[in-house]
Amino acid sequence: MSLGAHLVELRKRLMFAALALVVGMVIAFLVADPIINFITEPVRIIAEKRGDDFSALNFGTITSAFDMRMRIAFSIGIFLSAPVWLWQVWAFIMPGLTRKEVRYTIGFVVAAVPLFFAGCYLGVMIMPHIIELMWSFTPAGATNLYSAQEYYDFIFKLMIVIGISFVLPVFLVALNLAGVMSGRAILKGWRVAIIIATVFAALATPAADVVSMLMLAGILIVLFFAAAGLSLIFDRRKRKRDEASGLLPDPA
Repeated sequence: MSLGAHLVELRKRLMFAALALVVGMVIAFLVADPIINFITEPVRIIAEKRGDDFSALNFGTITSAFDMRMRIAFSIGIFLSAPVWLWQVWAFIMPGLTRKEVRYTIGFVVAAVPLFFAGCYLGVMIMPHIIELMWSFTPAGATNLYSAQEYYDFIFKLMIVIGISFVLPVFLVALNLAGVMSGRAILKGWRVAIIIATVFAALATPAADVVSMLMLAGILIVLFFAAAGLSLIFDRRKRKRDEASGLLPDPA
């Protein structure tokens, strides 16, 4: 295909992806109330514990309530339309991939997407504990007025960070398949990986909630060793293929 044909194809793919995103946003906007009720539940719990109505979500401007709904609609719309726009991206780049690259890409997507959503789900589960813990530091007589925009940004960023942390082991396997890192090199960093996973879990979860911290750290450590184990298996298969094809000297 010529450059002009590639640009026409890209425009068509982008239009389909944008249309799917708009449809997903409309659906998410219509069902935003249950989502808002869920993510603001910790604020209501705090108000009940204080025995007053002063702890609340604060909409500081005339349009801030609408802006929050649009933010939620955009985020959920991306997730709802993911099958469509992911297919459009895949359909655009697939003709330029070899059969082996297609197989690796499919494996990467199949592994990364569920892990990312699992991380996001875990972030949603620990979010109320973090908010309640931070509230406990509020001095007596003070009022908690949470800015709606900052409140939503905190929850969204927490979900994204934990979701990405779950996908990092898949990137390690991808680096191994690309020949950048061997499985042995990945496994040698297990001490650093455990320290990083523990520190990250301690920062992402409340200090008082030891169970959540250990659960998150344990999941990340298991994913790391799973990535290292897969990389070692791939290295051994590659070594056997090279020996069979004569690319490596006979060990005997």
